[in-house]
Amino acid sequence: MEFMILVVGLLFGTVIVAGIGERIRLPYPVLMLIFSAGVAYLPFIPEIHINPEMILPLFLPPLLFAVAQRSSWAVFRNRWRSLVLLAVLLVAVTVGIVAGVTWLIVPGIGIPAVIALGAVVAPPDPVAVESVAGRVKMPRRLITVLQTEGLFNDAIAIVIFQAAVSAATSGGNVGWDLVPRFLLGAAGAVVLGLAMAWIVGTLNRFVPNMVARSAATLVAPFAVYLLAEEIHCSGVVAVVVTALELGRRARPQDSEERITRRAFWDVVELLTTGVAFGLVGIEMRYVFEDEGAGILDFVPGIIAVCAAVLIVRFLWMMGIYKIGGTEHNSVPGSLKEVLVLTWCGMRGLATLALALALPTTMNSGEPLPGRNFIISCACAVLLVTLVGPGLTLPALMRHLKLPNNHTAEERKERELARRAQRVALETMRRSVATKSLPPERQKALARRMSSLHELLERDFEDDPDKMLKVKKTLATMDGIQREALDAARREVLKMRREPGVDPEAVDRVLRRLDLRTVTLDG
Repeated sequence: MEFMILVVGLLFGTVIVAGIGERIRLPYPVLMLIFSAGVAYLPFIPEIHINPEMILPLFLPPLLFAVAQRSSWAVFRNRWRSLVLLAVLLVAVTVGIVAGVTWLIVPGIGIPAVIALGAVVAPPDPVAVESVAGRVKMPRRLITVLQTEGLFNDAIAIVIFQAAVSAATSGGNVGWDLVPRFLLGAAGAVVLGLAMAWIVGTLNRFVPNMVARSAATLVAPFAVYLLAEEIHCSGVVAVVVTALELGRRARPQDSEERITRRAFWDVVELLTTGVAFGLVGIEMRYVFEDEGAGILDFVPGIIAVCAAVLIVRFLWMMGIYKIGGTEHNSVPGSLKEVLVLTWCGMRGLATLALALALPTTMNSGEPLPGRNFIISCACAVLLVTLVGPGLTLPALMRHLKLPNNHTAEERKERELARRAQRVALETMRRSVATKSLPPERQKALARRMSSLHELLERDFEDDPDKMLKVKKTLATMDGIQREALDAARREVLKMRREPGVDPEAVDRVLRRLDLRTVTLDG
């Protein structure tokens, strides 16, 4: 019961903190972590621990799925160099450097244990990066690179961690067999992800209930993650592949379902992120409390590990910049972008979950050497890379004044809209149903479609004043329509309270009005 009360409290806290973060323009996951860590010290708060083995299976699947839904196979085909350089090689190099630094500075800790530490602190958290970077005015191409990095780096870190822990507890060494293990696990996860997407897509064709179809997308990431981990494949890769393949299989006629699913997943992502980072904050308090004054002996090693994590990422990004970037559009393309990408290497959920998953003893029954140091390092790296950058990134972006590509993005959106509009107009002209309409209705339909077509065809880049005028006019028109629709909704809601009126009929009319408003907001 106490754990349920804690979760409900974190859910309420997420709603409040998200609102505060929106007002003060700071990322709510960071604020939630700070808030929960502070609340955990209140004397009336009971000491509640979550099983470390449950953290990743509970929170990683829905959060990874939510982030992956905003990407596509095309992005990964175009960003394959980012995937290799950042999600694979940078993680491996960070593991090696952190392990080497720790082994040199901290006495009495074995090589498998320092490799486990490297795997714990190496992968930036995709949820933390998305939550923080997505709320500042960062160029879209940088966010895309960070997304590509974040979606897959946990996979290799988890494989290295498992191999290192196995060696540490058995007294053996970490071998090169983890490379084929990772490749086989990733290949199996791809197959599982594709199969799960096919199953969900098939269900969607046979299940008429739209709410049930949306619910299937919540069940799918948990199911494929647990199945993949059970057969020793990568649950991370399986979840990401499922999300990407479901996006590829999207059907044109599912427009209402997409609106419902988008709203549903926005709520799931908000609450799950808040609870996850809230639990991270609470667990960090217990970690520091358990270590007590003994944690001061770890300070030199902790500082060295934190410095190694930041320096390795900076030098790696600088090296990529010197060789011309990760892709054809040169990311990073300047020293400013190097700094931003370095600052966005935020650790989060996976780092703490892996650290807490360390066994307390070896197979022989003896205490695992270096466990307390590894957990303390994980918490310190999380604080240094998440809280600091999370709170300062908005100010950093304002200070750097990176050249944004909003104009290019708007031009691309207009090109996509024009392309879609041409197809819509051509389909309307060929439609037999159109020809069956009365002439005045045909003309009204043609005017309705053509006016939008003409608007999308215009290119105002050479005439900023004209663009501003058109935008102001459109904003005024939208405001008038929104005001009218608000009045209509007030009247409909008033009808709901009148005797003899069927509430379901009112709700159906209200939903149509709401959908019309959604089109204005889009």
